[in-house]
Amino acid sequence: MIANEAPAATAKLRGDVLAKAVKQAAAEAAAKLAAAGAPPKMAVILASEDPASVTYAESKRKAAAALGIQVELHNLGPMATQGQLVGCCRALSADATVHGILLELPLAPGLNADAALDEIAPAKDIDGLTPWNLGLVSAGREQEALTSATAQACILLAETQGPLAGKRVALIGRGRTVGRPLMGMLINRHATVTVCHTRTRDLSAAIADCEIVMVAIGKARQINGGHLRPGQTVIDAGINYLDGKLVGDVDAESVEGIAAALTPVPGGVGPLTSALIFQNLIRATEKSIHER
Repeated sequence: MIANEAPAATAKLRGDVLAKAVKQAAAEAAAKLAAAGAPPKMAVILASEDPASVTYAESKRKAAAALGIQVELHNLGPMATQGQLVGCCRALSADATVHGILLELPLAPGLNADAALDEIAPAKDIDGLTPWNLGLVSAGREQEALTSATAQACILLAETQGPLAGKRVALIGRGRTVGRPLMGMLINRHATVTVCHTRTRDLSAAIADCEIVMVAIGKARQINGGHLRPGQTVIDAGINYLDGKLVGDVDAESVEGIAAALTPVPGGVGPLTSALIFQNLIRATEKSIHER
């Protein structure tokens, strides 16, 4: 860079543009399924003390209605017992009119998400979090699985910068909802993956050789410009509320001019994730018809 020359602006990788195409395809598929007598229907289970979860679920129902997709909300409330939660998952799994089930996380304190997810039929697991679907991804059989919508969104946004095969990718976060499925999906695309977490020593050194950095740790603005080297592409899967504002796991202001490209929050991974949930529902519905 020439002396006194301003650093290049960081390109913004927006997910809302891709989401529009995904939703259009989902709406067309939903219309065909409805005409065939199988209108797609998803059930959303809430068992949380967080009012934002209810608001998010309601917005999902409105978005689904615009696509011709039915959404049932099952709000068990923050005082729900583990038995009630498990019973709801079992009942919906057995309901032939429901094609997809989404368990909103996190749950209220004291509830076991793993035990609840174990009761969701893998064929209806449109968030890709059951052991069956996670196992298929890890086994290299991703095409047979319903995969995490957030992980899919991260992959698609990264691929706007070129194929992942041969790329060095740092994955910061190893959680069940994003990090673990994303790890397998990156390997399935022949990326060389470095996984970092709370026990990683010298994070900056660990990710320095990576061309792409994906962040999914669930902590607001934890990754900043000091962690990066110039020219890296950063995919921020974080959704956090800080001082009444929606922010990511990456401090966007501090990486400006350092990262070559960044997914903004809001407007990056989030809207594409929401659209891909509907795409997963369409896949689940179509599969249920073929297996009749």
